[in-house]
Amino acid sequence: MTEQGLCGRVASQLERISVLGLGLAVACLGLMTALVVLQVVARNFFDLGLPWADELARLSGIALTFLALPYLLARGKHIAVEFLVGLLGGRRRRLVLAVADLAVALFCALMLWGFVKFLGRAAAFSTPSLGLPNLVFYAPAFAGTLLLGLAALLRGLGRLAGAAPRALEPPEPESRAPEAREPGAP
Repeated sequence: MTEQGLCGRVASQLERISVLGLGLAVACLGLMTALVVLQVVARNFFDLGLPWADELARLSGIALTFLALPYLLARGKHIAVEFLVGLLGGRRRRLVLAVADLAVALFCALMLWGFVKFLGRAAAFSTPSLGLPNLVFYAPAFAGTLLLGLAALLRGLGRLAGAAPRALEPPEPESRAPEAREPGAP
């Protein structure tokens, strides 16, 4: 089994999982929207607070954020500051992007370690309204961080090797051609 073959298979599986994560994130967005509307209607028309809806909306927001991350990173759509990278080309660009990807992977590893330390103590507790174990409440954040770290690691190592796995390679920046102007226009 070659290393490129292994990376390709891992990238393929990661692609499938990230698409599933995006689907779950979209469902969480719909659920969160419905819960917020329900809370507004309940408060304004029925003078009724729904603490369970607030907690479930919070869980949906956490899940939405973390489950969409691997999908966005895999397509180069995650938030990025490209000022320096946009000025570079060729090997220097690839090296800077590889370092950035490996830094993201390192951050994810530190965050996962923090999750383990935190949940080691917080696992005995449940959320106040729904009674969900903290392990369940924070599971989407843990899973999203794990997948994001794996995607960033694959991209970084692939770039250092000369070519990132295709499913995880962001597109080259678009060329910014000056806008066409009509003759005689200022």
